[in-house]
Amino acid sequence: MGGNLYERKIRHLLSRAGVTVDGTNPWDIRVHTEKFYKRVFTESHLGIGESYMDNWWDCDALDQFFYRILRARLDQNVLQITRVLSNVAGLVLNLQKPSRAYIVGERHYNIGNDLYEAMLDKHMLYSCAYWNGADTLDEAQENKLRLIFNKLQLKPGMHLLDIGCGWGGAARFAALHYGVKVTGVTISREQKKKADELRNGLPVDIHLMDYREIRGMYDRIYSIGMFEHVGVKNYTHFFDFTRNCLKNDGLFLLHTIGSNRSSKNTDTWTHKYIFPNSMLPSSRQITAACEQRHIIEDWHGFGNEYSRTLLAWHRNFERHWSELGHRYDERFYRMWRYYLLSAAGSFRARNVQLWQVLFSNNGITGDYHVTRECRTAMTY
Repeated sequence: MGGNLYERKIRHLLSRAGVTVDGTNPWDIRVHTEKFYKRVFTESHLGIGESYMDNWWDCDALDQFFYRILRARLDQNVLQITRVLSNVAGLVLNLQKPSRAYIVGERHYNIGNDLYEAMLDKHMLYSCAYWNGADTLDEAQENKLRLIFNKLQLKPGMHLLDIGCGWGGAARFAALHYGVKVTGVTISREQKKKADELRNGLPVDIHLMDYREIRGMYDRIYSIGMFEHVGVKNYTHFFDFTRNCLKNDGLFLLHTIGSNRSSKNTDTWTHKYIFPNSMLPSSRQITAACEQRHIIEDWHGFGNEYSRTLLAWHRNFERHWSELGHRYDERFYRMWRYYLLSAAGSFRARNVQLWQVLFSNNGITGDYHVTRECRTAMTY
């Protein structure tokens, strides 16, 4: 296929999404080299992401560009050779087995606490916020925490397990405002280091370990933005684990990004540059894996809230880049910008979802209505 043919094909596909090469809209793109067209056509998302990192093309509003591309389902029209290959790897290999559990910590979460401190809210919560009535990222993230802990019906004195606790922000909030004790686990040494620094005498205990090493019984369990690293081959084991660690009358809340389709992998660019060995669960994969292990008490979706969260992170990232640039080069800057804004467009297009799923072991007794409220918590 000649170069001009690649260009005509890509331009035609873009036009179906209302995107023009060298157009005047903020979502239009500027192509700096003709090599861009073949690379995108043959390498799909890996090609478009790497070519952006290599400064082969630009766009003033990447989130709007990806919203239009994904809403028009153009990703399904470009050759998916790399997706086929990675699907085969996901079928054959357990990419999330215990010996590989710390890879994403090394490659993503350990890259620098300064980056995440600059980008995130004051609690350093690296997951979707809940913008119900909130004007700022800090308010929206506290909304999310109150939503989770109100769903879990926390009572003072309970012992909670936080699977994938990050920098410990959720655990500290629960201990301070709900009077509970929290045990958290992370696979990132930098997250644990910062979590220990911020503990401030609260009954919060953070461990550097894979979730499969946890022992004990807990009144409540929650996992926020970690299930994306579990992998479909480990879903049934994960739910066996949560059932066995949860007291009979306990509740477990899973907060996770979700996929509209069942697959065995993430896309190739995200795997290579952002979250190695990750994958997004589908609703079918979750329900199949939890069957006969947990009872689903509630399923709450608010994926569009993640688009707004990612845009807030991007604004913070851009605002602080002058302080971060001495540690991170220009290619990292383009990679990180592409990551945040392409994800924002993907959530807005409803190409991916955000779910909170509430589980029990044996079913909640009595008349219980799962809240959607994020009212102010008591401070103990």
